[in-house]
Amino acid sequence: MLIAIDTADDPRLADYRDLTDVALRRVREPEGGLYIAESAKVIARALRAGHRPRSVLLQEKWLDEVRPLFAEHPETPIYVVSPQVAEVVTGYAVHRGALAAMHRPSVREVADVVADARLIVVLEDIVDHTNVGAVFRAAAGLGADAVLVTPRCADPLYRRSVRVSMGTVFQVPWTRLPAWDVAGPLLHDLGFHRAALALSDSAVALDDFAASRPERVALFLGAEGDGLSRRALAAADTVVTIPMAGGVDSLNVAAASAVAIWELRAR
Repeated sequence: MLIAIDTADDPRLADYRDLTDVALRRVREPEGGLYIAESAKVIARALRAGHRPRSVLLQEKWLDEVRPLFAEHPETPIYVVSPQVAEVVTGYAVHRGALAAMHRPSVREVADVVADARLIVVLEDIVDHTNVGAVFRAAAGLGADAVLVTPRCADPLYRRSVRVSMGTVFQVPWTRLPAWDVAGPLLHDLGFHRAALALSDSAVALDDFAASRPERVALFLGAEGDGLSRRALAAADTVVTIPMAGGVDSLNVAAASAVAIWELRAR
């Protein structure tokens, strides 16, 4: 359903307003049951995953590329605006073709998400949306079966996370964990060997751990700088480290996730 809008203060564009205000989006999107998908490729992946669109915002030059994606959702309003209106509404120059306000899927139970998984990634309190998106992309491309995020971890469905992941947040099963006092025993009861990727004098080298890897592994990854918390380390069965060279002691969490997932992937 095409709707031309020529003014930035139209109330129908409220879902797209002030997208650069991170604090505002954190409140509006999760509590409002929405997230924003950006670019035709990402929107297509969201739709293939079964996510339901609420509306679309695009410029006329992108109409031929984006409109066919919504053939099965003819009731979805497609707001066609000028580049100037798009920039005023969103707070930045929209270069990626289109934005879609999508309804969030229901939060899944941990046991359901990991039911058939052999390798899962657990993200503890990673607040950088770019890193979260990059880890999801590594998980999708290198063979992790699911991602679990702690209560204070950044939202995987925040616009920047979705964009950096190239929409793989829609294909990798994920959900939120409870606090560690519940999450640690839960992962154990579900049959996972809990491996914390961290620096420690007692850590096992990643390649040695992979050589005799348990059947099911939950790989814990922590935030930049502080790394995993004491609670996360206490919940782990094994501390694992990536052997480094050149006087470097660690990698960016996204790079570390890629190395570890590749080494621990199903053979």
